Amino acid sequence: MPGWARAYVRWVEGLNYRIGRIVIYLLFVMMAILLWSSISKTFFLPSLWTLEMAQFTLVAYYMLGGPYSMQMGMHVRMDLLYSRWTRRQRAWVDAFTIVALLVYLSVFIWGGISSTTYALEYNERSYSAWAPLMWPIKSLMVLAGVLMLLQAIACLIRDIAITRGEEI
Repeated sequence: MPGWARAYVRWVEGLNYRIGRIVIYLLFVMMAILLWSSISKTFFLPSLWTLEMAQFTLVAYYMLGGPYSMQMGMHVRMDLLYSRWTRRQRAWVDAFTIVALLVYLSVFIWGGISSTTYALEYNERSYSAWAPLMWPIKSLMVLAGVLMLLQAIACLIRDIAITRGEEI
């Protein structure tokens, strides 16, 4: 594989690894929000913001954690035949499915940019009592989609290297 391809894979995987290791702790943030929600409902007035904030935290957790889980091979895979194949056969199948993922992610990012632009232009808010602005979570989803796209390309490059008998 060319040097630029190896550098790209190392850079993207390093970035997504660091982000993924930080995002792991958002689970504790969400737990703290839900704990506060329980405490405030029991002893004080119920908080208006806790449910949506917990949902936004969960969205950040799984969207930003996606590229990390893809990099680590922790995503769900149908293992009827896959485990019996050689490493090279797996790489061929993975490369084919990653191409489909790239198409999906392109559409996802395009729609996300459109939705984020709308949220910014019209100062879109959630239809709840708290009514938070929607552009921050929509922007985060676009960022996560871009990171997943970069990781998918890195995985594709890695799979192509494996089909050629090389390692990155």
